[in-house]
Amino acid sequence: MSYNDTFIRACKKQAVDTLPVWYMRQAGRYDPDYRKIKEKYSLLEICQQPELAAEITLMPVHKLGVDAAILYSDIMNPVASIGIDFDIVKDVGPVIHNPIRSTADVERLRPIQVEKDLSHVIKTIEILAAQLQVPLITFAGAPFTIASYLIEGRPSKSYIRTKQLMYSEPAVWFQLMDKLGDMVIAYLKAHIAAGAKAVQLFDSWVGALSPNDFKVFVLPTITRIFDELKHLEQPKIYFPGVSSGELLPLLGQLEVDVIGLDWRVSIAEGRKRVGSRFAVQGNLDPYVLTAPMSVIKDHAKAIIDQGVEQPGYVFNLGHGLFPEASLDKLKELTEFIHVYSKDALANSKQESGV
Repeated sequence: MSYNDTFIRACKKQAVDTLPVWYMRQAGRYDPDYRKIKEKYSLLEICQQPELAAEITLMPVHKLGVDAAILYSDIMNPVASIGIDFDIVKDVGPVIHNPIRSTADVERLRPIQVEKDLSHVIKTIEILAAQLQVPLITFAGAPFTIASYLIEGRPSKSYIRTKQLMYSEPAVWFQLMDKLGDMVIAYLKAHIAAGAKAVQLFDSWVGALSPNDFKVFVLPTITRIFDELKHLEQPKIYFPGVSSGELLPLLGQLEVDVIGLDWRVSIAEGRKRVGSRFAVQGNLDPYVLTAPMSVIKDHAKAIIDQGVEQPGYVFNLGHGLFPEASLDKLKELTEFIHVYSKDALANSKQESGV
């Protein structure tokens, strides 16, 4: 089997014969085989076992036929190395036992030690890099999203403590952003050195901010992260999470290859807002997958038709897969995307006279 680099070429806005597709949270609870593994081990216990984490990463590649694998991990993994004590609690999410509330709390955070504390993650990447016939995407949580957990102590809908710190003690806020930015840079550089073929920065909750607050309190750190990675050839993806459409016009100077879009902004509109420098990724509403297959395909067609209008498009969801999603529907959707996009791309080339 030859290596499938369609995803990499799309990220770099190069010509492709069919659109690449992968799904956020594609290694997860919708898969009965994964659910059986989770009966024995927690997420963090799986991450500590590189062979098992690699096996789970490979499952959707084999079962769905996607064009990229994404590392089985969690955005919270690296924070243990900087001094955060946490658990991932079922039906809750990350729960922080020593939340960040003061200057002293920020000052006690230590620099990340990837080789010492996260060697299991690096080993998993190395195993996958040797086995995969599609690119491996690895990832980190972006500083705002990580900070929201560290400050709130658990998932939040209002981010009241986070915003209180940001507005009331900006010096403490920027000190925290600097430390988390350093963590992300070191973590992703180690991933690439171990064999990652692309990296994605998940900023799942930054859409909770106004454009001006994002520009002042978050964007400088995001800019620094990608500036530190720009010399590396591997594609970089920034996903500003849900409800982030109003932030897109502010991303034009980022040193990234791909901007991820949620479903609230169309592919065409997303391209207008971010500008022509970037490839885009997205953006099927995950819950469309609850519909009959004919409806799912109609939604996918509409997205693909916009995606093929310009080079540089990766089909994905607008957020992660959910436990009730159907593996069979995902497999059929993946096959449909490949077949339909091949024809759509060929027609697009004919219309443009290529």
